[in-house]
Formats: sequence, structure tokens, C-alpha cells
Amino acid sequence: MTMTYVPMTSRSRHESHRASTPLELFFDLCFVVAVAQAGRQLVHALAEDHVGAGITGYLFVFFGVWWAWMNFTWFASAYDVDDVPYRIATLVQIAGVLIYSAGIPRAFNDNNWTVSVLGYVVMRFALTAQWLRAAAGEQGPARRTALTYAIGLLVCQAGWVALLWAPEDSRRWLFLALVLVELLIPVLAERSYQTQWHPHHIAERYGLFTIIVLGETIAASTVAVQSAIDEHEALGELLPIAAGGLLLVFAAWWIYFAVPAHDRLRSNREAIPWGYGHYVIFASAAAIGAGLEVAIEQAVGKAHISELSANLAVCVPAALFLAFVWLLHSRHFKRGTAQQLVLPLTALAILACAWTGAHAVLWAGLVAAASVAAGVTLAHRQRSGA
Repeated sequence: MTMTYVPMTSRSRHESHRASTPLELFFDLCFVVAVAQAGRQLVHALAEDHVGAGITGYLFVFFGVWWAWMNFTWFASAYDVDDVPYRIATLVQIAGVLIYSAGIPRAFNDNNWTVSVLGYVVMRFALTAQWLRAAAGEQGPARRTALTYAIGLLVCQAGWVALLWAPEDSRRWLFLALVLVELLIPVLAERSYQTQWHPHHIAERYGLFTIIVLGETIAASTVAVQSAIDEHEALGELLPIAAGGLLLVFAAWWIYFAVPAHDRLRSNREAIPWGYGHYVIFASAAAIGAGLEVAIEQAVGKAHISELSANLAVCVPAALFLAFVWLLHSRHFKRGTAQQLVLPLTALAILACAWTGAHAVLWAGLVAAASVAAGVTLAHRQRSGA
């Protein structure tokens, strides 16, 4: 039964059987809307051959999605009390996410951030209240850390609001400055005290969001294939793309969950780079779906983009995904040169597949599947002492 109110104090890092709550899963599910919006805008931009603007806009709007999710996830890992005020504050943050999502097309295409910043104001209002509540329940260094977070959130949010009145041609640069300040807040807040986030819980939360993003990739590409078949009946051109895309997503899932990430999360020294690096993992996983949609549109003649560019739209994010999974945690669990080289070489091979013509996506998928097979074989030989 949900408690009406309990004092908000740190949870134990050594709490057993710590798992994601239904509220956290609901929170993640609502973020699918924002991920889908960002991916949809990327597809439109790439299909119209606005590659530079498309990639830049995608990276900017996806940062807002990822950072809002990050803020909630790490706070919840340390302070989730699941009482009525906590649930209400979380639902308010969900409302902010949906407002932010509604503003993504304007932010992406017109550099108009008004609606998205409004969504962030709603999210930050609720999260700041949560940190102030945590500060009220803590003492000493823990209280100072909570207050530093609350003050940092307010300062940054004031900066985002002020961005709306900045000259339009300077907003991109000011956006990057605010991103840097945002990223510094956790580093500064936790210099003298580390919030009591739970390693198993954090690893599970990141894993679940990876699954959600990969699921959105499958859903978006499936709809694109269906629409293309209905409109153009180009089954022969679409089947290799669909098969290759499915193999890429399956391999991405397998490779991400091949090692226990929580074993690396002992302190902020490991956790902050790991958590921040997942921006690339999440963004590239979602971009694979956008790339598959672009490849499908190019195959049926709807995209104003070359075959090579459409292939790169799939192969670049797939290669980035594998490279960063290796960089952030897989390499710490690999033994021997052969195991260490599998993922970096696979990333390079998938990137090279972009130059293989009409069946590039299929070749990339086959390379990814071969990488999984090689990884499993090498791991089995190591365990058996061969």
C-alpha cells in the first residue's frame, strides 16, 4: 500500500532485490513519445538531404530527452520513497516530458524552443521540489549536496528561459554553453558527498531504457516498411533492408546485455562517465530506426538523398552504438586481444558496409550477427579453458 507521506532520506546502496518500480516504467514509457518525435524529425531532415541541419537538430533535441531522463533516474535511485507527494511530483515531470515532446518539431525545424523550454520548466519545478524535500530530510554533506542540486537546477533553468530571448543566430552556441553547465552540476554537487544511488538499480534502469529505444526503432521501421509496401509494392527492395535492420537491432540488444554493467559502477568516478556516455548509446540506438526509415524511403524513391547517404544513415549510428558499448563497459570484461578487438572491428566493418550498394543494410546486419557469434564462441572457449 502506498504511504501518504514518509520522510525523504537516502536509500541504502546495499539494498537487496532493488528493482525498477511501476512508476519508473511508466515514466520511461512516456519518454518513448519524445524519442519518437526526435527520430521522426531526423527522418524528414535526412530524406530531404538536409544532413547537417538534421544531425545537429537531432543531437540538440535528444539531449533534452536524455538529460531529463537522467535527472529523474539518478534521483529516484537514491531517494525514491514512493509516497503520495513523490508520485505526484513524478507525474508532473511526465507532464513536462509530454510538453517538451510537443515542442520538438518547432525546436528542430525552426530553432524555436518556447514550447520545449516550457516543458522543461514543468519538469524542473517538480525535480527541484524533490531535491529540496531531500535536503529537508538530510543533514551535513548530504543536505549540502541536495541543496547544490536544487540551486543548480534553478540557475540552469533560468538560463534556458533566458535563451528564448537570445538572438536566434546565437542560440546554438548558448545552448552548448548551457549543456556544459548542466553536465557540471552533478560533478560539483557530489564532490564531498556521493548520493546513495544503487548500482544494480541504475544498471537495470539504463538497460530498460535501451530496450525501450530499440523497441521504438523496431516499431518505426516496421511502420515504414508497411507503408512502403502498401504504396509501392516494392517487396524485393524492402526485404533486405528489413532483414538487415532486424539483425542489427537483435545484435545491439545481445551485445549490450552480454556483460553485467553494474559490476563497474562502484563510485561516481566510474558511474558519471558511464552515465554520460550513454547519451551516444541512446541517441545512436534511436537513430538506427530513423536511418532504416530513410533507407526504406530511398529504396522506393521517396527520399531526395543518394544511396550512399541512406546507407550511412543506418551504418553510422550502428557503428557508434557498438563502439560506445565497448568503450563504456564491454572492454572491462573482455580477456585477450581477440575478445577486445571484436566490437571495434565490427564497428569499422559495419561502417564500411555503407559502400556495398543496395544491400548495405543487410550486409551490416550480417556483420553484426557474425560479431555476436564470434563473441559467444570466444567467451565459451575462455570458460572451457581452450
